[in-house]
Amino acid sequence: MDKKETLSEALEKPAQVIAFWMQAGPGRWFAKDTAFDAEIHACGRILHQRAADGKLSAWEAGAEEALALILLLDQFSRNLHRQDARAYAQDNLALATARRAIFRGLDARLPKEQRRWMYMPFMHSEDISAQRCGLTYFQALEDADVWQYAVQHAEIIERFGRFPHRNEILGRESSAEELGYLAEGGFAG
Repeated sequence: MDKKETLSEALEKPAQVIAFWMQAGPGRWFAKDTAFDAEIHACGRILHQRAADGKLSAWEAGAEEALALILLLDQFSRNLHRQDARAYAQDNLALATARRAIFRGLDARLPKEQRRWMYMPFMHSEDISAQRCGLTYFQALEDADVWQYAVQHAEIIERFGRFPHRNEILGRESSAEELGYLAEGGFAG
């Protein structure tokens, strides 16, 4: 699937979602890229909405399907709704989906480079127990870069109980300590 196809064709199947995401690569995954956000909007917003509405729960049956569902709920939400509270609206659903998939051993059926995305809802959670659980999964990947970010996220939740960089978007009042952390260049998402 090349870029022209993704812009003109809506994503409909789990394999398409995974291929789209994996082909995007690190340069697009973690950057604030309006072109990539627009691409996801053009080809993935309808499928994302179906996932958010619970209409794709059958995708939890297999490893690839569950991974695609998690990508839609966790990653696509962030690209579709950047700088908007809706970016985090599906986090609990993504985390619950990931927990069920891992409980069933579906993560072990995926290649390591895809498995990290099944674990990502743990890193995005503002629940310290989910963060600690996620550290176990990320450590098993034996990827130093991913591990570093997992630890950083867990430390923020351990310290603040939430991600301070989300406060303004979510309408939460920041503490003086959180404001200081952000002013000093603390993690900004």
